[in-house]
Amino acid sequence: MTKLSTTYSRGQLAKSTGVKGETIRYYEKCGLLDVPPRSAGGHRIFSEGHAERLKFIRRCRELGFAISEIDSLLGLAIAGEKSCEQVQQATSAHLTDVLDKIKDLRKIEKTLKGLIKQCEGNTTPSCPIIEVLFS
Repeated sequence: MTKLSTTYSRGQLAKSTGVKGETIRYYEKCGLLDVPPRSAGGHRIFSEGHAERLKFIRRCRELGFAISEIDSLLGLAIAGEKSCEQVQQATSAHLTDVLDKIKDLRKIEKTLKGLIKQCEGNTTPSCPIIEVLFS
């Protein structure tokens, strides 16, 4: 007995994967998701392969990977020539970017806290925060 493959409409695919319908279209336009065949009525028919790929993309986005990084990871996964070393290098580079962003956010946090302290108890019409932002 052969197993029937599951097919999805865009709405069903969105519900199944937790990715909004418009985002699915965006991923098609970016080339991350293959454009599916259409039914006789012109409706897109997504496959289980589309669902698996979309879940992969969603997980990558949750980890903050950029579209180009996801494209590279997909290329490594699909080509069958993936090496753990290549995937690790890509992931390590992404981690470095994330750590740099965290460092920048900590600087921003410190600056904002300092600005807020300048305003504590200040009821005058002039605002030290506005003054600093204009300087």
